[in-house]
Amino acid sequence: MGSIDTSPRAESGSDPIPTPNGTTANGLPAVEGSVHPLAMDSTGDSAENESLRKRTKGSGVLPLEVGTRVMCRWRDGKYHPVKVIERRKLPCGGVNDYEYYVHYTEFNRRLDEWVKLEQLDLNSVETVVDEKVEDKVTSLKMTRHQKRKIDETHVEGHEELDAASLREHEEFTKVKNIATIELGRYEIETWYFSPFPPEYNDCSKLFFCEFCLNFMKRKEQLQRHMRKCDLKHPPGDEIYRSGTLSMFEVDGKKNKVYGQNLCYLAKLFLDHKTLYYDVDLFLFYVLCECDDRGCHMVGYFSKEKHSEESYNLACILTLPPYQRKGYGKFLIAFSYELSKKEGKVGTPERPLSDLGMLSYRGYWTRVLLDILKKHKGNISIKELSDMTAIKAEDILSTLQGLELIQYRKGQHVICADPKVLDRHLKAAGRGGLEVDVCKLIWTPYKEQN
Repeated sequence: MGSIDTSPRAESGSDPIPTPNGTTANGLPAVEGSVHPLAMDSTGDSAENESLRKRTKGSGVLPLEVGTRVMCRWRDGKYHPVKVIERRKLPCGGVNDYEYYVHYTEFNRRLDEWVKLEQLDLNSVETVVDEKVEDKVTSLKMTRHQKRKIDETHVEGHEELDAASLREHEEFTKVKNIATIELGRYEIETWYFSPFPPEYNDCSKLFFCEFCLNFMKRKEQLQRHMRKCDLKHPPGDEIYRSGTLSMFEVDGKKNKVYGQNLCYLAKLFLDHKTLYYDVDLFLFYVLCECDDRGCHMVGYFSKEKHSEESYNLACILTLPPYQRKGYGKFLIAFSYELSKKEGKVGTPERPLSDLGMLSYRGYWTRVLLDILKKHKGNISIKELSDMTAIKAEDILSTLQGLELIQYRKGQHVICADPKVLDRHLKAAGRGGLEVDVCKLIWTPYKEQN
């Protein structure tokens, strides 16, 4: 399933809380020097007319070529640098009437979108560079790791790919095929490409049954389906219920269509290299909010039935309407509670994206420091691992990152000053929703003969 992208913003994609220190209302960096004023000129023309004059002045470069760099007016009303990824002719337009799919070079790929010509400042058009030639020159000057670092279209979560494979992936997935989905009472803007079957290529919006996850092209189809669908929760066993929260375990082998549909849905919000169609090998843990209408999915994580690397989580996602509520942290904690029940240590599937690592580092920090604060006397990394089900390597790297561990006389020694622990705990933030282990009724998976 690939690595975590917990909302490419921390938890399964959750947006950062807006702050005054140079971020926009969407939690994105405020852009210095890229604002093109749209004020009235001396003749009283509107900003719209000013924009029109700019476009007319630069009309000699139309239509823009793929690869062109230009300034584009974003939803915040400001201009930001973009790169043209694709273009398509307008049905009833003239020779130069195109709309353009652009990547905002300062932002994550999830914000790529189709824009109209009037959003572009044609005075800012830069000469198109032959990227193949540029790549050859660049490759001679830097290592593959450095190239990935500076590649503006670099996607977190692909650290295992070489430069050629990464570029092939981005070429295949460069344009979002589905713009929005309807799931339950929410209409959700998607973030990334998902390889739906070819018959859905002409759809910009899909309608999902929130219980069985079947998807349709039209609202009328969904309404007919809902009258027939007798599911009110994910298929599988309910293994946890606390208040209005429920967790269902879904076996990909027993519920293959549901597992595949869940992968299609998740891929719209996770930018992973691979979408597994062989869901037989995975268990899906689907978290739901329950009411009198049924159990409504808020997120999930998956894990391999048998992992030689001790992975206890493959993919994790909190759906956008439910982000910033602590569900991502809950899912991480839940995966470790299952590992404890199995009597094993666990770790998330690698590689982790930068933000995925932040989420896990926060969880590990809170769990380990809580124990160190309460524990009297010496404690070893092995003992911490046994208590938490966190892999020893993850404990060691976390404590080293916090500068709480030293290497003395051939062994690692934990140095836990109470004031230092409090400072680190405060920096780690709140732990989110807690898993009430008394409400977990589950036995580890065993292959049936």
